[in-house]
Amino acid sequence: MHARIPFHAMRRVASAAVLSLLLGSAAYAEDFHGFDPTKFDGAMLSADQLKAMVADATAAHKPNNGKNLVLGFANLQRDVSFCLKVENGMVENAKAAGVDLQITDNRLDGATALANAQSFLQRQVDHVTEFQTDANFGATIMQQMNDANTKVVAIDIPMPGATFFGANNPRSGFMGGAYLGQAAIAKFGADKVKEGFFVVGELPQSGAIPAMRTGGQVAGFKAAVEGFSDDHIIKIDTKNTLEESFTQMNNVIGRIPEGAPIMVTAINDQAATGMLRAVKQAGREADLIVVGMGADEIQTMIDEPAFVSSVGYFPERYGNYLIPLALMQLAGKDVPDTVLVNHVMVTKDNVCTYYDKFACAKGKDPIQFTFPQEAFEKHLAEIRTLPDLADYQNLIPTN
Repeated sequence: MHARIPFHAMRRVASAAVLSLLLGSAAYAEDFHGFDPTKFDGAMLSADQLKAMVADATAAHKPNNGKNLVLGFANLQRDVSFCLKVENGMVENAKAAGVDLQITDNRLDGATALANAQSFLQRQVDHVTEFQTDANFGATIMQQMNDANTKVVAIDIPMPGATFFGANNPRSGFMGGAYLGQAAIAKFGADKVKEGFFVVGELPQSGAIPAMRTGGQVAGFKAAVEGFSDDHIIKIDTKNTLEESFTQMNNVIGRIPEGAPIMVTAINDQAATGMLRAVKQAGREADLIVVGMGADEIQTMIDEPAFVSSVGYFPERYGNYLIPLALMQLAGKDVPDTVLVNHVMVTKDNVCTYYDKFACAKGKDPIQFTFPQEAFEKHLAEIRTLPDLADYQNLIPTN
């Protein structure tokens, strides 16, 4: 189990407007017992605030069991560190609120997610938070939830009709890719980088929305490394696991010439770690540089010289949003259709700013990162025209 991160550190950073979570729909603004998704700093609300929310929710929605509210949470996979941190936060908030939280494990599988959703409906839960990876099952799950008049919040993978909470995929991906490109140039030199290979760990099964993240990684990298050849970009299917990422990276590393830089990023930290391990096993660590996604494998980033940074998602704070969002919906309040995370680069040098369990290693950052804003806005304009994203314009930031 992972230790929870003290919120006094989070409040300190959030007061500087670095780590706040921002709403994707600017039109929405309402305070619900101190919870406003447009301004909330991500720190856990007090038990009194949460219980006041429960009272309003119970008054507006008679509990299905006739006694007390029951919330369902279908986790993506309970033995993945990111997901475990999300779950811990959900449990802590539900306990403080005094509501029953029923938890299932979707096991990274659409059929399992559907079965879990059906079990929630059989148990007559009052609200469901879904963290499920297979876009093909989202519509089926939501049809059954809608038929039962059960409201849903979906984490990271959108489901039709559910409130979306999670990653700002275009920005987080672009940020990570641009950081990787700038760091690679600092490590290997601009000319050497153009002889290297950029390997991206994707997650095709989750559909067009997470693809905005990996697509952003490619666009950000190419913005930082002008003229980089598309022929030197290798994409692998990570299946969202460390093990599969290791296997697939091991399969492609033979295509990369000895001595050529190997520049790696992926859909999440676990996939990036698997890819890193494959390169190390091949004896190519000197050629390697890695940027992760999620910043939930901090110890790996600290221990591995080639793992220079990760884009922060702060999963330990998801529950601070998700339980109030569920109660807000049950209370009949207007809830935004999209709440996006504001991401930052977490590095060896600044990690203690965000997680005081870890010490900052002064002088370890390879670069002073510059976000290529103009190139990012051009990227946003391009992806807005993609047919696969026509129905998801609310998940694309404005800048």
